[in-house]
Amino acid sequence: MANKDVTDPVRMEKIVSLCKRRGFIFQAGELYGGLNGCWDYGPLGTELKRNLKDYWWRKTVQERDDVLGMDGAILTMEAVLQSSGHIGGFSDPMCDCLLSKARLRADQIEPQSGTVYHFSGATLPEAEWKSEKAYSVLQITGYDEAKTRKTAREYYAQFIKESTMSKKEAIKAIQLQGETTEQVTGTTRYNPENGSLLTEPREFNLMLQTNFGATGEQIAYLRPETAQSIFCQYKNILDSNRVKLPFGIAQIGKSFRNEINPRNYTFRSREFEQMEIEYFCHPDDGMRLTEEWLETRLEFYAEIGVPRNKLHILDVPDGERAFYSKKTYDIEYEFPFGIQELEGVAYRTDYDLGVHQKGANKPLEYYDEETKERFLPHVVEPSAGCDRTVLAVICEAFDEEDLGKDGKSDVRTVMRFVPAIAPIKVGIFPLMKKNEEQVRIAREIQKMLQPWMNVFYDDGGAVGRRYRRQDEVGTPFCVTVDFETLGEEKPEFKDTITIRHRDSMEQERLPIEDLLPWLLARVR
Repeated sequence: MANKDVTDPVRMEKIVSLCKRRGFIFQAGELYGGLNGCWDYGPLGTELKRNLKDYWWRKTVQERDDVLGMDGAILTMEAVLQSSGHIGGFSDPMCDCLLSKARLRADQIEPQSGTVYHFSGATLPEAEWKSEKAYSVLQITGYDEAKTRKTAREYYAQFIKESTMSKKEAIKAIQLQGETTEQVTGTTRYNPENGSLLTEPREFNLMLQTNFGATGEQIAYLRPETAQSIFCQYKNILDSNRVKLPFGIAQIGKSFRNEINPRNYTFRSREFEQMEIEYFCHPDDGMRLTEEWLETRLEFYAEIGVPRNKLHILDVPDGERAFYSKKTYDIEYEFPFGIQELEGVAYRTDYDLGVHQKGANKPLEYYDEETKERFLPHVVEPSAGCDRTVLAVICEAFDEEDLGKDGKSDVRTVMRFVPAIAPIKVGIFPLMKKNEEQVRIAREIQKMLQPWMNVFYDDGGAVGRRYRRQDEVGTPFCVTVDFETLGEEKPEFKDTITIRHRDSMEQERLPIEDLLPWLLARVR
């Protein structure tokens, strides 16, 4: 991964604001204060996400002869996850901030260096209160000695039981005891946000368990990934579809992980969708197919509007890959909050079918009729986060350009979605709302296009404002029915409409009868 700072918090704030204002994404349960780590997609977000999934399915399944689709159950048997190693092994190290009580992933804390202040305890003479709890604070960037000691007093103020003082007064009056300092290098024991000491890391189970049956006697889990249902149905799909190796099984579906610290908007959530392929092959072909799938996936991102120069390929080194992986590539994108993973392309060898063959005690080997060879297939897995990809598409599409003249600012906000992914393909406007003939023709065009694509009819306000509204939601084309359409001013333009292009803002005229094929050639 390139050492490159791409963070832009201001840009990210604008994107989040637009997504809520225009109905792309809302926090789940927002009416009641919000459910952390869960998100609802509004009308435009739903269309965007559906278009992405449809395009992925078309490129991955429909246009290939060697990939089949499936849709597995979300509830997963305990035995399945026992065999796969998730039960007892699917966890992250978690620690708590002793001051703010925030929970952090211990393995994601950046190493820090500096001066640590140790305290043996604290007293509050006015309340005859004393604490002998030991506590430490790292003097983080931007803190001086006074501010660092205030952090320690804030920690001790949590334990004061009886005092006539307000908490703010108590924090000022607390006297710290037994202060010593120490120089540390590369420590991960302190909260980077406030310098407070963290608890010792402990393992945190990421899976969400549920009970079902008449008396709740059966245990199941909300699946932590879509892959396991594919491995469990591999033999059924192989036998029922008469396919030969190499072939893949594709699935789009929900997965659930009880994330310690959901963050970065929709990037890391507790409920998310995956777009995943398990590609089964001969052991000799695994490494070659991994490289081929990596290139295929990079081409896909370019097609949906995520350019190659914004992607980073991390060849995960030995020791950092999963123990069963022989090769793993992480495809990363330059989000405004940093370079983060979009998709993994992993060569998983025969681990998955091997553990399920052993766990279920049923044969999963493949017999090659041509070579008369029997073997357990190896697996190459391109696994993409659907919600992460939607977020990458949104971040890449967001643009602001100043169209002002003569020193006057006129900022146009535009989402430059590729037409195939755009939530709305066409905006349809009558130039004059009160002109009945223009409205009639515009409505007829709307009805003509609706069976083929998502369109939006708008007759409110000046046509320039209507263009801007469609720019902000990423509509690639706008069709306007005007007086020339009626043939009132220029008879040669009768039954033509104006098409306005979002990105260039240029306009052209086209006969109404040619509109549908013209659009279909550009929005699919």
